Amino acid sequence: MKTVNRKILEQVIAASAEPVMIVRLDHTDWPVVLGNPACAAIGGEDALSKPFADVIEELVGRELAIEISEAFRSRQETSLPVEAAGDEYLLALKPLLLPNEESARFYAVFWRGSAGGGARAGADTHHELLKAKRKIRDLTRDDPVTGLLNSKAFREVLEHDWTVAARERSKLALVLFTLNDFDAYIEVFGRHASDTCRRRVGQAIRRCLRRASDVVASLDSARLIVLSHASDEHGVHEFAEKISTAVRELGLHHPRSSSGRFVTVSHRVAAATAGEDAKTATSFLNAILAEESGKD
Repeated sequence: MKTVNRKILEQVIAASAEPVMIVRLDHTDWPVVLGNPACAAIGGEDALSKPFADVIEELVGRELAIEISEAFRSRQETSLPVEAAGDEYLLALKPLLLPNEESARFYAVFWRGSAGGGARAGADTHHELLKAKRKIRDLTRDDPVTGLLNSKAFREVLEHDWTVAARERSKLALVLFTLNDFDAYIEVFGRHASDTCRRRVGQAIRRCLRRASDVVASLDSARLIVLSHASDEHGVHEFAEKISTAVRELGLHHPRSSSGRFVTVSHRVAAATAGEDAKTATSFLNAILAEESGKD
């Protein structure tokens, strides 16, 4: 079959009454490269001119936006029910593979309306099947205590995002958070309570993430790490301070803390322009981890 002319493809997409977007994954913040006029009904007139990471967060909120970003990074086909602009949709995400490609660089995003009980029932069934598949995938990607990415999955995300950022010579930042005096906390309250503490701290950090493209992971029992696509290093330091404040304001009692009566975190920030000075994603991460070990 001959390759379809882009102009024909644009006309086909434009003819759809439901919003359709084509999103590019190998650029920062996932720009929308193609879409139809129906997108304006859910995202406004500028929906096609903004990065998809911003569009989706504005429409469905941070929690769902983070889940969608995970699907993008893992190149998974998935769908989930969402509410946008006062209407219910089944948001379907499908990776698009070009000839001779092993990994998709584009995603098709379909906003399917849920009119009709039968259509909704079918959509719900489809969603449940995909949700079950995601759970199986998440068993290998998620830390079982915090529900955040585990160390192995985080390294994969960092490697992917570093490759994308290197093409654009854009900056990435890492913020390493360490629970202060956490061994003493475990001694006082035990393993079960410490797991609850880690979970609450992890979710507090996740709520503070500024962009859907930012991610947080649990490295081990006392350390969590954030990957940010911010270009302003001063802003990243302010962001890290905001998270530290949010953790302290959880008010988790810690009678043997050396920094107060509550659970707190200390943080370290590292920023680098991907693709410069022969630095790699691995060396970037290892540098901040080694700096933390050296402090100890």
